[in-house]
Amino acid sequence: MQELFGYLASVLIGVSLGLIGSGGSILTVPVLVYLFLVDAVAATSYSLFIVGFTAALGSVQYFRKDLVNVRTAIVFGIPSIIAVFLTRAYIVPAIPKQVFQVGDFVVTKSILLLLMFALLMVFSAYSMIKKSEIKESETSGPQKFNYPVILIEGLVVGLITGLVGAGGGFLIIPALVLFSKLPMKEAVGTSLVIIAAKSLIGFFGESGETFIDWLLISKISLFAGVGIFVGIYLSKKIDGAKLKPIFGWFVLAMGIYIILKETVFS
Repeated sequence: MQELFGYLASVLIGVSLGLIGSGGSILTVPVLVYLFLVDAVAATSYSLFIVGFTAALGSVQYFRKDLVNVRTAIVFGIPSIIAVFLTRAYIVPAIPKQVFQVGDFVVTKSILLLLMFALLMVFSAYSMIKKSEIKESETSGPQKFNYPVILIEGLVVGLITGLVGAGGGFLIIPALVLFSKLPMKEAVGTSLVIIAAKSLIGFFGESGETFIDWLLISKISLFAGVGIFVGIYLSKKIDGAKLKPIFGWFVLAMGIYIILKETVFS
């Protein structure tokens, strides 16, 4: 039954990515850890492949509709890809198995990554719940690149993706709209390309210390892949912006649950 819920949640990961362009990948690590009982460190690695594969499938549909800005994907994607690769190859392996201890509470590498992930979920939830302050006038006009800001944003998103295995669409999409002047739908399509590239490169840039259960991640990727096509189809019928706050509250509850489980109830 627990495994069944895991596969249903995997479909939801894809549906969210296809429908609102972000948020889905934030569920991948909790699904792996709490429903498939994967170690947190391995889960961040598995998540990179699952998210990357799912985003790549979804981006094909946006390419067909000419809703991917390749130039923007390259400009924003390069610093993200570099940051993810370096993080997975050097920073994550360098984190000790026991990070620190407070009294009887030992913060291990797995707990640290889960707590970081939970905080990311809280920030992600806030971005989905709050009303968008992006005005139409800010997204119109000729495309231009604020290179210093895009570089910093790309590095930060890449670092986050490398550490916790989340795609970071909730950070990428507003950045593409505000800093590259992309229309929202084109920002979603371009974001999927960036997420796919940096996640897959980060996964294959691993140090090789993590055992990969290819059967498990293949099955989850398949269900998430089905979900993203369902999400893209639903996006034609449903306004994803209206569902975003509801999904945001769900992500917030999950983030709080992880924090409590790994600290108070551990």
